[in-house]
Amino acid sequence: MADPTTILVAARDEEDNIGETVTALRRAFPDAEVIVADDGSRDATAERAEAAGAFVMCLPRRGKGEALSVAERAAPPGSLLLVDADVRGDLTPLLPSDKVSQGLRIAVFARRQGGGLGVAKAAARALIRLRSGFEAAEPLSGQRALSVEARAAVFPLAPRFGAETRMTIDAVCAGVHVEEIPLELEHRATGRDARGFIHRGGQLLDAALAAGPLRVNHRGARVPLIGWTVALYEPLITAIGLADDRWSGEERGFLAHLRARRTTGVLKLIGIPLVGLLRTRSLSGAFLVGLSANALNQLDTKPGRALKAYLAAAVIVDAPVALAVLLAPYDLREMTMLGDGGSNGLGAMLGLSSVNRFTGRGRWIAIGALAGLTLLGERRSLGELIERTPVLREVDAWGRRP
Repeated sequence: MADPTTILVAARDEEDNIGETVTALRRAFPDAEVIVADDGSRDATAERAEAAGAFVMCLPRRGKGEALSVAERAAPPGSLLLVDADVRGDLTPLLPSDKVSQGLRIAVFARRQGGGLGVAKAAARALIRLRSGFEAAEPLSGQRALSVEARAAVFPLAPRFGAETRMTIDAVCAGVHVEEIPLELEHRATGRDARGFIHRGGQLLDAALAAGPLRVNHRGARVPLIGWTVALYEPLITAIGLADDRWSGEERGFLAHLRARRTTGVLKLIGIPLVGLLRTRSLSGAFLVGLSANALNQLDTKPGRALKAYLAAAVIVDAPVALAVLLAPYDLREMTMLGDGGSNGLGAMLGLSSVNRFTGRGRWIAIGALAGLTLLGERRSLGELIERTPVLREVDAWGRRP
């Protein structure tokens, strides 16, 4: 990694800095391509970066982590150098001169500039230590050199300002060598004013979410799983779903799990109806809880889809809606995902409410309908059927980002 193959710069509204940054990078690393991921800027950032010699990707506003991840997918194979748009100083010492030091190398600012009370940085440092055991001096530094091995271990990045915190955690946990290098650098530091505290509050929240469970969505972006919140209502069933989030394999569908035998899918197949049986003390209740959990889980393939189905059914069976209403905007904007923990937990809530709502023939009609939906999902993709049905396709798209 004598020279990086590609330099990635995430920038938003940086017209005053980006031209100088790109020019300095091209001068210091003449053989490297500079890719600027313009994260929804409303000024001349893209034009000035392009004029300075960078390849510019104009993106909708998604946040730093996703912007860098999109740029990384467009970059050629090889090592990377990640640089903030407002940094000043010599970054060449960040690159190793020998193979032993290759891995993830993080720039530490030799002199502190501005900043707040250190709460966000201390929290990020503690999260990295808790998850990986690594003692980070500069957990939020955006100046990072990545070998090919490190690149494979950390991309796609965690969303927004949680990118750096999770990058260090992933690298250490993957066995990649991580080293911090003190450098004489400068950047535009946030002050101790309202804007600065809001920015650092966002960093703190993003770092906390990034250190938790993440999942890659249908766009290839990595987002936090927030299905654990459903444990406030259904702790045991949500825990079973979270086990599937954490340890699931490649198996899909009941038959595939049964053939594989010891999978988290088999745990759900047995465990969720068993919880339903204990809670309702009836066989029909066990069927309703298990089938409802599976049905909502099958629908959790696109943002907002499972939550819309839950809210529609909740009106009929009088299930709790407050949590689903709170989660829906974040799920639709692809800021979070339910995951198996959330979708199974919410589906079980529908099943338990159905037991109270339906009796006798009505309960078995509901069981038959859910069983039919499950069998259909085993043979065909429910998401594909929704997207091919005009009315369902329109409802499915409500509120979702294009």
